[in-house]
Amino acid sequence: MSPRLSPSSAGSDGRARPRVLIYRDFLLPASETFIKNQAEGLRRFEAHYAGLSVVEGLTLPADRVISIYRSGNLGRVENAAFNRLGISPRILWRLWRLRAQLAHAHFGFDGTRILRLVRALKLPLVVTFHDYDVTTSDEDLLKLGGYATKYIQRRPALNEQASAFLAVSRFIKQQAIARGFSAEKILVHYIGIDVSAFRPDPQAQREPVVLFVGRLVAKKGGADLIRAMADVQASRPDVELVMVGDGPLRHELEQQARASLKRFRFVGHQTPAQVRAWHARAQVFCAPSVTAPSGETEGLPISILEAQAAGLPVVSTSHAGIPEAVIDGETGFLAPEHDSALLGQRLLAMVSNPDLAGRLSAAARDQVLSRFNLERQNALLEDIYSSVVARPRGPLNPAHGA
Repeated sequence: MSPRLSPSSAGSDGRARPRVLIYRDFLLPASETFIKNQAEGLRRFEAHYAGLSVVEGLTLPADRVISIYRSGNLGRVENAAFNRLGISPRILWRLWRLRAQLAHAHFGFDGTRILRLVRALKLPLVVTFHDYDVTTSDEDLLKLGGYATKYIQRRPALNEQASAFLAVSRFIKQQAIARGFSAEKILVHYIGIDVSAFRPDPQAQREPVVLFVGRLVAKKGGADLIRAMADVQASRPDVELVMVGDGPLRHELEQQARASLKRFRFVGHQTPAQVRAWHARAQVFCAPSVTAPSGETEGLPISILEAQAAGLPVVSTSHAGIPEAVIDGETGFLAPEHDSALLGQRLLAMVSNPDLAGRLSAAARDQVLSRFNLERQNALLEDIYSSVVARPRGPLNPAHGA
């Protein structure tokens, strides 16, 4: 029996829902709520998850998770065989019993990881490109060695075998084409956010806070934000910088902040509920993203969309896919990458002019509702799934994209 023909669990209407296998090497880092929210928000398909291993981070439904790696001496042998061959009899059997209709891998690296598995299962494959997988230069990928080298080698096979590629922004689509992926297979599909969870709080008591949410890595532009905040605090010493998130640059950024800022806080990783609480307290959200030395960029930061949905005005940079969500002077403010002086001016304008901030944030919220609503975007995603299942090797309907 073909795995793609068997039904899954029943939906709310009593009909069986087909299964989609969501693949991510590590299930699931705390920073990747966008994957869980998208998968758990599906209505016509039921999401099951597979990955090399389960890591500390986001909790997934245990009965819908398959871990490829296992412990023990036999596990070590099997894990090594999978790393070499890209397939294992035990996992092949478990996935066959799942009777999924298609697989959806997040990030190009992960798509190449499961090529042999999905080929053996005769499953159509959808791959979402997010950011580093198509923006980091091959030269810098080769420096990493290991699986990064294999990814470069296997990109042509991924391009040939995948039924569809999804790019999280128009910018990412162009980057994927530049890496050799077929333009006719790539659809721009914005990842939506839950606008019922991220919404303006009518009871919000705004404080003079500039909020940053993200990993503390080079492409997030934390150093530029601290320089901009030094300018802001020269005029408004009461304005505080709050950095939510963690990462390899945290110690360096904290040292920079201690040397130049009057008021700042690094609060580390926060739960989604805690982030929403910060949205309700802050006056402005800043995402000063830049191109990293390796060429790595953002795709379109989900944190920006969440802030906009929460009614928090955004100041960001003209970087990667960000101008697709932040229209300068209409739904927020943008500055060129590394222009900390203008970034500071934009932040100061937001915290000093509540009417301006209110007008921009209201327009941003309207845009999120119309273009980045999780329910709407997931309906489009499931249309893509259905199209791929019906004609896994045929042309895609561009109307199913963003």
